[in-house]
Amino acid sequence: MPSTVFNLPSRLSAKNTSKHIAADDAHFARISAEIDSELATVESRLADLRRSPGGSGESALDRDVAIHRLSSELNLLQRFAVDICLGRMVFADSGEVVYIGRMGLRDESGHNLLIDWRAPMAEPFFAATLAEPMGLSTRRRYRWSNGLITDYWDEGFTSASVDESTALDDQSAFIASLGSSRSDKMHDVLSTIQADQDSIIRAPADSPLVVDGGPGTGKTVVALHRAAYLLYSVPGIASSGGLLFVGPNPAYLSYVDDVLPRLGEDGVRLCTLDDLVPETAVTDDDERSARLKGKLNPGAVIDRAVSIYEEAPTTALTIDTTWGELSVTPGDWATAFTTHGGDVDHNTARDLVWNELLDILTDIVVEADEEAEPEQVRGFIAQDPDLREVLTNAWPILDPLDIAGDLWSVPAYLGLVAPDLRDEDVTWLQRSGARDWTKADIPFLDAARRRIGDPVDLRRRRRAEAEAAAEQDRMADVVADLVAADDSELMQMQMLKGEDLRGALDNPSARETLAPDLLAGPYGHIIVDEAQELTDAQWHMLLDRCPSKSFTIVGDPAQARHGFLQTWDERLSHLGLNVEEVHLSINYRTPAEVMSRAEPVIREVIPHANVPHSVRQSGVPVRHIRADEVLSLVGAWLDSHSQGVVCVITMEPDAWNVIQAERVSVMRPAEVKGLEFDLVIVVDPPCFGTGVQGGVDRYVSMTRATAELVTAAHQISV
Repeated sequence: MPSTVFNLPSRLSAKNTSKHIAADDAHFARISAEIDSELATVESRLADLRRSPGGSGESALDRDVAIHRLSSELNLLQRFAVDICLGRMVFADSGEVVYIGRMGLRDESGHNLLIDWRAPMAEPFFAATLAEPMGLSTRRRYRWSNGLITDYWDEGFTSASVDESTALDDQSAFIASLGSSRSDKMHDVLSTIQADQDSIIRAPADSPLVVDGGPGTGKTVVALHRAAYLLYSVPGIASSGGLLFVGPNPAYLSYVDDVLPRLGEDGVRLCTLDDLVPETAVTDDDERSARLKGKLNPGAVIDRAVSIYEEAPTTALTIDTTWGELSVTPGDWATAFTTHGGDVDHNTARDLVWNELLDILTDIVVEADEEAEPEQVRGFIAQDPDLREVLTNAWPILDPLDIAGDLWSVPAYLGLVAPDLRDEDVTWLQRSGARDWTKADIPFLDAARRRIGDPVDLRRRRRAEAEAAAEQDRMADVVADLVAADDSELMQMQMLKGEDLRGALDNPSARETLAPDLLAGPYGHIIVDEAQELTDAQWHMLLDRCPSKSFTIVGDPAQARHGFLQTWDERLSHLGLNVEEVHLSINYRTPAEVMSRAEPVIREVIPHANVPHSVRQSGVPVRHIRADEVLSLVGAWLDSHSQGVVCVITMEPDAWNVIQAERVSVMRPAEVKGLEFDLVIVVDPPCFGTGVQGGVDRYVSMTRATAELVTAAHQISV
């Protein structure tokens, strides 16, 4: 470690003095030494755990959890050096200096070198304000670049506690960071989390929480940091399946995917709603079709559709057996059909129904003929072709894609299973290509897979069961031969007849295993960003994955492309989510110059929109240019800015494929939600459409800018 990690520019020479930084450098030296030691310790413990037997049950789960936690800690230690430290705070009463880090760290004597940012003791670092200092006298936040501190900011909460070691600034660390250049990945803002944001991050997870806020209020920052905080502070979430984070589109996920590992959590699953099924939507529905499908409950529709294929036979069947005629009555079928209890998928339940039916019929034969061997009777009945045919007709193996596709290609079928639809709506939803999937079909595909099961997985499972049975038969033959050939005095081979030893000879690892669907759930908590866009059908996809209904719901009704006329409570209560709401009203991202132009755009279509207040000005007015000037503007901006990113937002991105630059994106309005860029060029905004959708698309596009907004038009009216 260098003698100092402070690499302040000459303009900050007043901060770069021993009285201001010597104590920090001494502490960083201790942190650096302990990181080296901790790194070796974690690597050793992780290697020992991975070499240890996997075990089973709770011990296996504990081992997996320990490996995951140590792996996350190792990744963090390998990724950061002393820049793992975020800042420090000094308590007024005791004078105690506490350093906050991305993880907790202690020296050999047990003294805290760093407090994990999620620990209760770290809360004042983020939440303290002049009005409520939470016991602090001062707070210092660091700005790191390539392992060195390029700036730091001190804040004093009591005038008496500020001494010569404190370098107070005119502006806070957070405000200063807002003007920094963006990149293709979300900025690391952990050290500058604000008090209003921190209170939401640390809010309890025992009931659904709605985080409502306009553009630039830090909703996504809050959502990501809340994910890391909940996994650290609420053990029940990890033990209940972990945490799922749902974003609006792939570009958004790419933008934020590095945030959680930097926070010490790499076990969160990030996805879009479309990722929840393997099928790919080839097109979008028209507006009416999307609205009709979005209002349906996919689970209820699919359940009614599948139930048609689960109706017990109502006529008797007579089977000729070695023990005489056997009558299979409607009552026998009805009993077998209700045995599974509805807690397994259709295709799996078929085997349960079959096995129950065989049990019922075997009991009848054995009760009538005491000499009948149950296993022999069961095997004989199971081979009867007529019995199998009746079951196949009454409870067939289904393909979820067939069921989902039939909804949109067989009008009578849809009318039967979706009784709330009018006849004209049923007709409208029909199409010629049953499997020409649309985005609005995704919830129905998901419900069909969950209700029916995957027939490919069923075939694999049956093959594995057949292999296991064949292996057991071979093992039984081997044991019989060994026992027959044993002529020792103790007859040791007789021991092989025991179930434990026979089971020990089995080798299930040699058989095919099924890879779990990692997005199927259940999850202990789900965070949904841009939640204002979700339809009822899409909400049901998520509710099926979170039985506890523990959600963090992040969104802005003013950014809903198809309108959002209700309150959050009205919108979600009929789905069974009784939510608590918190509101973010300060726009930290978008300069006031941009918001002054964006606010009238959204109020034109949503008069009561909750438009946040911008806390800063960029000094750069919004400009208007001709479309043929866009290329030269982009080139000049890149030449004059060594860092930062540009986005050209247009309804016709293919027309701008001449722009080929690493730091420039060309995107449609619907693709930019959740993203931010230094320079945003909105091309022909009137072409984005009319009504709520057009107004929202213009508003969202304009508020992506963190520094400068330019509008471009093919014709500029004079």
